[in-house]
Amino acid sequence: MEVLVLDDGSTDRTPEIVRQIAADAPGLHLIPGENLPPGWCGKNFACAQLAAATAQPLLVFIDADLQLAPDSAPRLAAFLAQSGAQLASGVPRQITITFSEKLLLPLSHFLLLGFLPLDRVRRRLHPAYGAGCGQLFVANTAPIARRAVTARFAIGFAKAWPCRRNFASTVIGPISSMRTAVATCRMYRRNGEVWRGLLKNTHEGLGAPALIVPMTLLQSLGRVAPFVLLFIAKAPAVRLLADAAGLLAFLPRVAGLRRFRQPWFGVLLHPLGVLALLGIQWCGLARFWAGRPARWKGRTYLS
Repeated sequence: MEVLVLDDGSTDRTPEIVRQIAADAPGLHLIPGENLPPGWCGKNFACAQLAAATAQPLLVFIDADLQLAPDSAPRLAAFLAQSGAQLASGVPRQITITFSEKLLLPLSHFLLLGFLPLDRVRRRLHPAYGAGCGQLFVANTAPIARRAVTARFAIGFAKAWPCRRNFASTVIGPISSMRTAVATCRMYRRNGEVWRGLLKNTHEGLGAPALIVPMTLLQSLGRVAPFVLLFIAKAPAVRLLADAAGLLAFLPRVAGLRRFRQPWFGVLLHPLGVLALLGIQWCGLARFWAGRPARWKGRTYLS
């Protein structure tokens, strides 16, 4: 096994820390990153450089802020082998502290489980059923899987799409719901970081121009309107329907509460979280229409 760390212009002593550890760890190597070519996403270019720097038969990609369990590598390798896929991924257990973290980040599980038929993910190769979490994924070194890893602009949950466009199978698994999580992560530290971080990915999901109107209607009517009706409706029949709809709206969040160790705070404020998420999607679309590029980690990306 070898561990490769790419220094992609780090300003937080990453190179210094890696060199200190590498003195006593022969399998650890620091790779200086190249300048970002036009048309590339920084993270994907980093993955491409890492993939080109090793001859190992199995590639495990993690973000630098991820904490892995000691037995994570064999567990991920076993998961990929058992799935029969060329690329496997999962959402790490998210550590949430601030208001925005607790309100918005748990919605990633809700959206995946609510709108992605997992049985079809495993049985069909259509890109619509592909999803992967950019924080953590494992791939074999088949040419098709390597093309997915080095796709120029596919971040976040879209990481599996290039793989499926080449008729390779992908799978997303419940790694954060295992008794001992394979990985944990605190993605953001401040409320503003949560907003900017989610804003950069709006084009991949609900904020895609073809989806945003129907998804806004679906989420607003199914997740928000029942709770509004509870306060304004006077007819008993309407209130009864609102009660039933509100209960159904909460069920998937309550089901994921224990399984994914999510905070009660976010579950209780589920309608507010949905509204905030929709606001971020519309803000992302407005920026797209205005020709304003996304900015993240000191880099600017045109759509």
